[in-house]
Amino acid sequence: MEKVNNIIILLKKNYKNSKTSLKYNNPLEILIATILSAQCTDERVNKVTEVLFKKFKNAKDYANSDLKVLENYIKSTGFYRNKSKNIKNACKMIVDKFNGKVPDNMDDLIKLPGVARKTANIVLSNVYGKAEGIAIDTHAKRVSYRLGLTKNKDPNKIEQDLMKIIPKKYWLNINHLFVEHGRAICKAPTPYCSKCFLDKLCPKFGVTKKY
Repeated sequence: MEKVNNIIILLKKNYKNSKTSLKYNNPLEILIATILSAQCTDERVNKVTEVLFKKFKNAKDYANSDLKVLENYIKSTGFYRNKSKNIKNACKMIVDKFNGKVPDNMDDLIKLPGVARKTANIVLSNVYGKAEGIAIDTHAKRVSYRLGLTKNKDPNKIEQDLMKIIPKKYWLNINHLFVEHGRAICKAPTPYCSKCFLDKLCPKFGVTKKY
């Protein structure tokens, strides 16, 4: 636990204003943006949603949309056919079962098509301030494994491992810290270990080449 606390202290010290780089104004927008962010950069998603959010204002707009039209708006994010189906069907459920409002709890969020724990955690932590888990994206997966905080590769197992060792008061922000560190230093495939402030705390699991 001392190692974990030291890691978090250093991450917080070096990334003082860490937050999601996805742009949104409400729960629905962060939900849509997070779905679009799968296998896509946040920068690209923000360019897409800047236009998308002006066209689609609420869940009903997405639910009633023509799939081809929606696909054209989100095409550049990749996997657009599957993403458009999930967005449309998730919004149908939001309209039909949740009175047009994005659920504010894990159990209901993961019922939505295309929404697994990662997306649900991002929605809950960013707009509802709820810590029901830890979002595990590609950066959190890579950084936590290299630091020796988990031996697993499956996101759900990684989340369970981290929830056991990271104090709950840090759950809301730990994903942002991992993302910041993954983008700045602990890059894939080659991390900048020579510049890393966590170097002495890190066993560098899985690192075969480093700068």
